[in-house]
Amino acid sequence: MVGTVYLAPGPGSDPFVTVGSRVEEGQTLFIIEAMKVMNMIKAPQSGTVKHIFVKDAQPVEYGDPVVVID
Repeated sequence: MVGTVYLAPGPGSDPFVTVGSRVEEGQTLFIIEAMKVMNMIKAPQSGTVKHIFVKDAQPVEYGDPVVVID
């Protein structure tokens, strides 16, 4: 396991993005916690979130798909 993905900034908070959200390049999409370090994962491009493959607090590995931005 590389880390744990968090879709919101904190428990009970709204998610950073949802399907259908318009995002700008550099906008925070989610957080991956790895070895007690919180890594903010930013959008690599502007577009619309088409699909989110993970659930909140799910473990993720290198290469796992997490989101589609079109």
